[in-house]
This record gives sequence, C-alpha cells and structure tokens, in this order.
Amino acid sequence: MLHLDLMQALLAIACGSAVGFSLALIGGGGSILAVPLLLYVVGVHDPHLAIGTSALAVSLNAFANLIPHARAGHVRWKAAFIFAATGVVGAFIGSTIGKAVNGQRLLVLFAILMIVVAVLMLRGRRSGGPDRYPLPHANPRLAGVGLGAGALSGFFGIGGGFLVVPGLMLASGMEIIHAIGTSLFAVGAFGLTAATNYALSGLIDWPVAAAFIGGGVAGGWLGAHGAKKLAKKRGALNAIFAGMIIAVAIYMLFHSLRG
Repeated sequence: MLHLDLMQALLAIACGSAVGFSLALIGGGGSILAVPLLLYVVGVHDPHLAIGTSALAVSLNAFANLIPHARAGHVRWKAAFIFAATGVVGAFIGSTIGKAVNGQRLLVLFAILMIVVAVLMLRGRRSGGPDRYPLPHANPRLAGVGLGAGALSGFFGIGGGFLVVPGLMLASGMEIIHAIGTSLFAVGAFGLTAATNYALSGLIDWPVAAAFIGGGVAGGWLGAHGAKKLAKKRGALNAIFAGMIIAVAIYMLFHSLRG
C-alpha cells in the first residue's frame, strides 16, 4: 500500500487505538488482532506485509510499556537479557521461515494460533505462587524457552507475551508481576528482530505502521485509565475479548480456505 490516503490513515489510527486499548485494559493477547485488523480493515492485502508491519508496531508498543514496569522494579534484567539473547536468534529464524511460507497458508496457521490464544485467555493467568527467582539452573532453561518463544514470535509477527510470561515463570520461578514486566523486554526484542528481517525484504508498510503506532499510544493511555475502573470486571472482559478473537479466527479460516 505504501501510499496512505486519508481514509486508510484514519482506519490505521482507529485499529491501532483498539489494539493499544485492549492491551492496556486486559493485558496479553491484544496484539494478536493487529494482523487481521491490518488485513481486513485497513486494507493491507499482502499477508507478509501485514505481519511485518504488525511486528514493528508490537515491538515499539512493548518497549513503551516496559518503561513504567522498569520504574516500578518489575523487570528482572538478567533473566530478560538471557531470554532475549537466544530469543532474537529464534525470531530471526522464525521470521525468515515465515517470509518463505505461502501467505494464505500462513494465515490459516495464524488463525489456529488465535484460537489457542483465546483458549489460554479464557483459562486465565495463574499466579504461579510466591517468588522463587532464581531457581537452580535457571539460565539454561531461560535460554531454551527464549529460543522457542522467539521463533514463534518471529514466524507470526506477534508479541508472544501469552507464551513468554508463563515461560519465564516456569524457567526461573519468578512471580507473575515480574514475569509480565520482564516479558516486555523480550517481546520488544523479538518484534524488532522480526520487523528488521521483514524490512530488509521491503515487507513493512511504513505509513500504515506510523499511523497504527500513533493510534496505539493513544489507545494504550485510555486503556490504562479504564483498567483501574474495570479491574473487578477483568474476567468478563477477558471472556468477551477471547470470544472476539475466536470469531475473527473463524472468519480468517473461512476467508483463507475459500481462497
């Protein structure tokens, strides 16, 4: 699309706002909607271009959200660097494979992933108990889980927080608040790696990305304010949002398989 008219710019801002709002309001899983919104609402017709653009937006959004978590002391920096060090290798490999996969097949796999994410959202995040960080031999486990999470993130151009957060908890024993803060550094690094790989192949729509990211910042600010007021309804919001993800996934499957 690389030239953006007024209507496309407004749609990109609106969709970015919706993703930023949902991320701030309910946490992980929101960025999974970036690709279908870019495809079916904004009008980015190439699946690979949508994934590359999404990866850039997800990366910058994660780094922006990392700042308040770091200030609050919720980031385990050593674990973050170990996890991200192998994860960026996985993200490069995953994004390279993703670029080589047929676009329609990639969308079918993406829709299946969306359903998995929705199911995990319905189950809810488990607290994981008290902070046991660091567990013995945590570093090798962090490296291994980071490699796998990065590969999945790079392949689909997603944040992967739904996988990174429990992975950090399992590998290192950290409590969920530290896992969420630490995950943002990894998600940002994975997304930036995938976006760079896609950019080298000309697979990022820069005007759309700028509008989408701008909308995401505004939506994230509104969502952060709404999160405090709607904290008691978080379970219901998760259920509604998961249902929305499943509906979009079914549409993607129908649209891709029919084509």
